[in-house]
Amino acid sequence: MHGEPLGPVARVLYACIRSLIAGVAKLLGRVEVRGREHVPATGAFVLAPVHRSNIDFALASLVTRRRLRYMAKDSVWKSKPLGAFVSFLGGFPVNRGAADREALRTCVAVLEAGEPLVMFPEGTRRSGAVVEDLFDGPAYVAAKTQVPIVPVGIAGSEAMMPKGAKLLKPSKLVLVIGAPIEPPPASEGGRTSRKAVKALTEQLRIEVQKLFDEAQARRG
Repeated sequence: MHGEPLGPVARVLYACIRSLIAGVAKLLGRVEVRGREHVPATGAFVLAPVHRSNIDFALASLVTRRRLRYMAKDSVWKSKPLGAFVSFLGGFPVNRGAADREALRTCVAVLEAGEPLVMFPEGTRRSGAVVEDLFDGPAYVAAKTQVPIVPVGIAGSEAMMPKGAKLLKPSKLVLVIGAPIEPPPASEGGRTSRKAVKALTEQLRIEVQKLFDEAQARRG
């Protein structure tokens, strides 16, 4: 379910789509990306951005040329062409109406295969300048697979495409990528305590808030 590596043709097509996203972000958002040196060049990691707009999925691709994997609403796959396209871009379905253990298992499989994974720690789109009430999912899978979490602040996406909007509006975009957060070491048996996961989630919240604040300040 975590998918196969992209072939040569698919890699070129993915690069073209990513370039198109970058072009639109530059044209409409004068996009600025800071901190790319913090993104691992190889191996698995969890990319954990703030989430204020539906376009955050696309903007996340600007942090690295590597294909990112991410969860998407299972309703996307009701349309076979759209589902096939999202799958190609790295998406896989999640049932947002329940605690989807299968989705978490898929997240673990993606990371164990050495692929980078996008997980929005807020769980869904929020509004405003404050990051709060994070879900433990990113911390849990990072701790279970012993991969780092790379936090990201994204400013301007809510103004470019607020909730309910159908079209993009010109708006300055700023992405600030933070230093990787290492997971706590696993105990004997490969398990990480719930307390350690909660502590990692709180550390992530603090870092994402700091990066979000910096992105907003740079946006002016």
